[in-house]
Amino acid sequence: MDTVTEKKKSRKKSGVRHALTVLLFISPALIPLFVFWVYPILRSVWLSFTDWDFMTPQYHVIWFKNYSSLFKDSRFYEALWNTLVFTAGTLFPTMIGGLGLALLLRKHFRGNGFFKFVLFSPWITPTVAISIVWTWIFREDGGLANLVLSLFGLPQLKWISSSETAMLSVIIVTVWKSLGYAMIFYLSALEKVPEELYEASALDGAKPWRQFLDMTLPGISPTTFFLMIITMVNSLQAYDQIQILTQGGPSGSTRTLLYLYYQLGFQEFKMGQAASVAVIMIILTVLLSLVQFLASRKWVHY
Repeated sequence: MDTVTEKKKSRKKSGVRHALTVLLFISPALIPLFVFWVYPILRSVWLSFTDWDFMTPQYHVIWFKNYSSLFKDSRFYEALWNTLVFTAGTLFPTMIGGLGLALLLRKHFRGNGFFKFVLFSPWITPTVAISIVWTWIFREDGGLANLVLSLFGLPQLKWISSSETAMLSVIIVTVWKSLGYAMIFYLSALEKVPEELYEASALDGAKPWRQFLDMTLPGISPTTFFLMIITMVNSLQAYDQIQILTQGGPSGSTRTLLYLYYQLGFQEFKMGQAASVAVIMIILTVLLSLVQFLASRKWVHY
């Protein structure tokens, strides 16, 4: 019995040493993760239960009053709807457009690398710089967008000056910036689909559209799932283009949840309510990611 007990104690000590060794090696990654990610999230959750005004160090715990007042604010529901519209409006065109460009550029031809560079360059360009250029493009008088419309005999639009077209303008800028990013990932995914599958299906008489549905889409499904999550998160976090192009207007038509957070916290100095918006955004991101993950289990081929 003593021998068995000693062996158990020895195994326990060995397990503790192993756990401490693992913790020691991963601590350089865990410490920044906790300091710059976990702690800010927990701090935001705590601030959402206070009435901190961002200016004074004193605050009081008011528990769920920030959430109750937020749910009574019409701006919150307007911002929530705008966020969902913006996310959907950027997600699907980015995915479809990126895949289309990848299919066009996966074949080697003269100038192939140049076109890839040009299409990817908006992604590595600062969003602020891009948005400033697009404010000139969307000008009502002399703007390039209206000039193109006039060439085709179409009526000119007010673009960022009208609540009817402001959201469309921001979506166009965001999709234009993100297309090259999605294209690069799809190009890599398409190269990993075995050519033997296409050759075998061609011998069986399969048409190109059938090959695309039965082999290409299943083969790139992990990349599609990854891009869906990343694009959705980037859309929920969009701020720069909205600030430069529309400042959340006109009449709140482009005010998303993140922009509402900015207005509540840094314009109205209601940091408690702003933190509650941030918490809701985190919950919304997790829920949407979970829905996509559960849905993807039916079609993603790992």
